[in-house]
Amino acid sequence: MRKFLVVLDDSRECLNAMRFAAMRAANTGGGVCILSVIPPDEFNHWIGVGEIMREEARERIHAHFEVFAKWMRDRQGIDPELVIREGEPVPEILAQVREDGEIGVLVLGAGIDKKGPGPLVTHLTRASGSLPIPITIVPGDISKERLEEIT
Repeated sequence: MRKFLVVLDDSRECLNAMRFAAMRAANTGGGVCILSVIPPDEFNHWIGVGEIMREEARERIHAHFEVFAKWMRDRQGIDPELVIREGEPVPEILAQVREDGEIGVLVLGAGIDKKGPGPLVTHLTRASGSLPIPITIVPGDISKERLEEIT
């Protein structure tokens, strides 16, 4: 089964990327893999404090995932999987793509502020020529209705 890989983070544009991935998966018989990356700089504290912070980060990720997963199950009939990795986001995304041969498309949400589309979109589009899968970039301000039309 082909899976759509989408990144779960705290960005506003993440929502439209999630919607797009779920709708495309539902309409094409695919699946959704939701990846969340915990950056290493969050845990540069004493070992005990770092472990507590790591666990808290995982709990936040699971809580956010459950919101998206419930919507995907209820509205799209998709049961997404969650993958949590630790490290720098771009290398971890690329590692997930290499390690999971069922991933067929990487879905990213583009930011709408004046700073540009966001660091993930910027870095990964530069590397897009050497990626083994295509990238779909979903505009951060696209409406739900338009997403339904194009998926």
